[in-house]
Amino acid sequence: MSRTITASYSPTRSSLLFRQGGDSLLPWLVPAGIFLAWSLASHFGWMSRQVLPPPSLVWQTLLELGGGELWEHLGISLRRLALGLLAGVAAGALLGATLGANARLERLAYPTFASLAQVPTLAWIPLFMLFFGIGEALKLVVLIKAVVVPVTVHTLVGVRDTQPRLREAAAVLRLAPHLRLWRLTVPAALPSFMAGLRIALSTAWSSLLAVELLASSEGIGYLMVWGRQLFMLDIVFVCILAIGLLGVLMDKGIALLDRRLLFWPHPPLAEFRRRHIKSDWQRLEPWLLPLALLGLWQLACSRQWIDANILVAPIAVLHSIWSGLLDGSLGEALARSLGRALGGLLLGGGLGLAMGILLGLWRPGERLLGPTLGVLRHVAIFAWVPLITAWFGLGEAAKLVFVAFATFFPLFIATRRGIANLSPQLDEAARVLRLNHRLRLTRLVLPGAAPAIFAGLRLALIYAWLGTIGAEYFMPSDGGIGSLMIAAQQLFQMDRIMAAMSLIGLTGALINTLGQLIEARATRWRNA
Repeated sequence: MSRTITASYSPTRSSLLFRQGGDSLLPWLVPAGIFLAWSLASHFGWMSRQVLPPPSLVWQTLLELGGGELWEHLGISLRRLALGLLAGVAAGALLGATLGANARLERLAYPTFASLAQVPTLAWIPLFMLFFGIGEALKLVVLIKAVVVPVTVHTLVGVRDTQPRLREAAAVLRLAPHLRLWRLTVPAALPSFMAGLRIALSTAWSSLLAVELLASSEGIGYLMVWGRQLFMLDIVFVCILAIGLLGVLMDKGIALLDRRLLFWPHPPLAEFRRRHIKSDWQRLEPWLLPLALLGLWQLACSRQWIDANILVAPIAVLHSIWSGLLDGSLGEALARSLGRALGGLLLGGGLGLAMGILLGLWRPGERLLGPTLGVLRHVAIFAWVPLITAWFGLGEAAKLVFVAFATFFPLFIATRRGIANLSPQLDEAARVLRLNHRLRLTRLVLPGAAPAIFAGLRLALIYAWLGTIGAEYFMPSDGGIGSLMIAAQQLFQMDRIMAAMSLIGLTGALINTLGQLIEARATRWRNA
């Protein structure tokens, strides 16, 4: 009888092992298929070796550069990143904690800080080049700018939103200031701070690659530019591989640090809420600092305390904006940039939405494509610039591909997570109602995942604008606000640089507001 039982269960066990083996092999099918197609294309000469180097050449280059040169450039980039993170995190944490602990300081300083933060880090680079040259100071300032913004905002939220009951407990226990700081404020603010640190690390790494691509004689970004200029794309492939692996390691490292430090339950902090304004004077307070800074700026320029070739007066910037709008140069450049951003968003965002829906609903597709897309996501967007320019040139097609690549992952990740987190009761409702696939998608899945999808759309709008500015920096064109800034920087036209920066920041703020309005309107049924 025991033999009969064993025989009856053996096919089930073997089929289960076969299924588990198939599931473990499924994520490797896409990389294996890409490698096979790459090898065949190189072997049969479907593409030139200069455009698509064979895998054997890339492997040989990896061994040669891995002997020392690659590690030397990576070490330089990582040293820059570490210095920028240390300085930026320290400054951002101090500023955020100060503003979060003092309501009046927040009303006075945060609106000015937020207005300056609306100007992307990329848009500051031409101005920083004129201020600091193209040496190490430029890289450090760019990194600090990229890190300070997310760390300040998230630290401010964490410190300001400390639970009132904890504050009451501290007051009842009469804790000393230092105990209140280490036992109350720091643990309460740490979750939000860690979220800001994760964003800061990603932003800093991407910004460092951008500035190394633009102005550097060493570092991993410079190595990529050097390989692109010599049309040795095997070097570019090796650099992309190294950047991707570093991206994965940094993401895993920050996730491990987050788990080690945050071992207690805590509510998510993902929204910035301003303190309630109680009087007319408090409404005027946010305008005091910017007016004072503008007055000091104008006074310093009129008294010639600062060289006009370094910093022009605010009146000159306003005159440049007005004249640029009148003659159509700024308006035309802005319109071209917005057109590129919209085209890239439609292409990349649409593909990201479709892929997110597919992988969210089709589990074999998630196992097949999810790991590969997850690895590609960790490659900083600017690392693809040399490869995109080599394959698509410097024209509109290359810019469109770059912006599409920048907008793909925000919508893809948000859509996939939104569908994956849907309640299992929706499946039960679909089966009870006997809905077909189309009705299930349109009546249950998409409405349920709408909050996540529109949050991803808001991010994609921002990334489309940032990607457009980056594309116009790295791929010279006949028009665009980024190209206008680069041309003005080469001619030392400070007024046009700052006028373009102002329009970029204002446009970015309007795009962010538009994304928030779209998200609120599309998901208003949640509050009904």
